[in-house]
Amino acid sequence: MPLEFGLWRVDDKPVRVATRPMRLEARLEELIEADPEILGKPLLLIGRQVQTDHGKVIDLLGIDAEGGLHLLELKRDRTPREVVAQLLDYGSWVQDLSNEQVREIYGAYARSRGLSEELDEAFAMRFGGTPPEELNSTHTLTVVASEVDAATERIVTYLASGYQVPLNVLFFRYFEDEGRSYLARTWLIDDVDVAVAPTGTKRRAKQELWNGTDWYVSFGDEPGGRSWEDARQYGFVSAGGGEWFSRTIRSLPVGARVFTHIPKVGYVGVGTVSGEPLPFDDAVLIVDGESGQMSDLPLQGSYQPDSRPAAESDTGDRREWVVPVDWEQSVPREGAFWRTGLFANQNSACKLRARFTIDEVSRHFGIG
Repeated sequence: MPLEFGLWRVDDKPVRVATRPMRLEARLEELIEADPEILGKPLLLIGRQVQTDHGKVIDLLGIDAEGGLHLLELKRDRTPREVVAQLLDYGSWVQDLSNEQVREIYGAYARSRGLSEELDEAFAMRFGGTPPEELNSTHTLTVVASEVDAATERIVTYLASGYQVPLNVLFFRYFEDEGRSYLARTWLIDDVDVAVAPTGTKRRAKQELWNGTDWYVSFGDEPGGRSWEDARQYGFVSAGGGEWFSRTIRSLPVGARVFTHIPKVGYVGVGTVSGEPLPFDDAVLIVDGESGQMSDLPLQGSYQPDSRPAAESDTGDRREWVVPVDWEQSVPREGAFWRTGLFANQNSACKLRARFTIDEVSRHFGIG
């Protein structure tokens, strides 16, 4: 049966607050845009009145912390079943959106609202971290309505529960009491496992494109361990203390451009890998035009495995692996560059797909 709920003011005795029709349903769209928390889930809105390739317009489009997209369609003057059909059509379009297209949608939305933040910045301010490499990993479809008929409830429940269609209904009730206005909300279906991954799409397109050259390196500058000043002076990056830490640093190819980041500090250098990774005891670096054993240099840091504690449950090779780098630009730790939205990762090294980070760090260091 159709869902019903009410609101009571409790003074001496319960007094039911009157339900009123929303004067303009467009106002509800504005309220959601102003504060997506009204929906009861953390979302970043990336589009309003989004034009599809089929000549239709999506009311609101948001993204969650996992990179999933959320389509919100207000009932307006259509029957609920018409809205459901419309959302299914929208879903068939949204599931094929690539990472680049999602970013373009946000860019158009930001410009129309006079916003200066890139998606990466807005995402970090909303969720406290950088966007996942894969955007549009899932999508959900939501009808926003004040009521639906019993047949529509059956259709939505049948599709969502029986066939895993990512479809739900969000009910809003509008109340007025002594000159004040209130909104109350509830979901038709408990919002558990509603989102599903798109099928039949090219998964690679959901990630930002990799330029084939740029890599991210996390350099753990730490007391009693490796030293960033050593790395700057002698030209290298390194990682070790366990297989988990050294595996990715060993994947850096000669010729890769590395954007080097000190965790919780910022970006401190950009350079090009000039040699193969080798354990510390075997590493050879070029200093003042001459090659020499790294272990013979007057180092500030320590690069022996016994000098640092092993990670819990980490076994195998604990040696420090060293990768020679020709620095194009580098700065002391105190001059590190950071701004909201820049990419950061716990891996010692990984492919850097975050275009915002590449552009901003390159601009800061004056690199083309």
